[in-house]
Amino acid sequence: MPSAPEHTHHIRIRNTQLEMSPAQQAGPRQGEDVEGKLRAAQEQLEQLQTQREELERQKKEVEALNIRKREFVNAQAELTERLNGTLTRIDREVFEMRQEIDDLEQCRKVFAGHLGKLEKINPDGWTRDNMSASIERAMSLAEHADDEYSQAAEHFSRSPRCGNIFNGAKARRVVSSDFSRQFRNGLAFNLPIIVLGGLGLIVYLLK
Repeated sequence: MPSAPEHTHHIRIRNTQLEMSPAQQAGPRQGEDVEGKLRAAQEQLEQLQTQREELERQKKEVEALNIRKREFVNAQAELTERLNGTLTRIDREVFEMRQEIDDLEQCRKVFAGHLGKLEKINPDGWTRDNMSASIERAMSLAEHADDEYSQAAEHFSRSPRCGNIFNGAKARRVVSSDFSRQFRNGLAFNLPIIVLGGLGLIVYLLK
């Protein structure tokens, strides 16, 4: 009996079945991409955090500088006002001091002139002939000196710095015009009598 013929079936497998699908092939690569994205996002977050910290630091620096700026502006205004006021008072004081110095120098010249004239007067050198005129001139000089001394004392008595120059005393007249006038007039009228009386006394003593 003849043997049955053998049938050979060839299984044809498509190449597409043996090849991995694109989704299967992309699996590991997608994981790598996700991890890369995570790392990039983490790095970006770190950069943002660093930038945030830097901004906070700059903000604090600006706030500190603004505080110091306000402190300086307040100090500037206070010092400016204080210095301006003090400079004004110093200028006024210097002006008054210079004015007083000028007045003192003028006063010194006047007093020195009066002193020189008074020291030159020698009553012992007056004679009978020139005594009346000499007394008139001497009293005129004395009255003039007394007037200007009293005026200067009154002027400087208002100054706290110069008031003690005149020993703090109020201006007073040393020579009275009325007294000097009466003295001159009395001397003029009584001088002959005094002279005659003196001569009579001398004659009486010599007897």
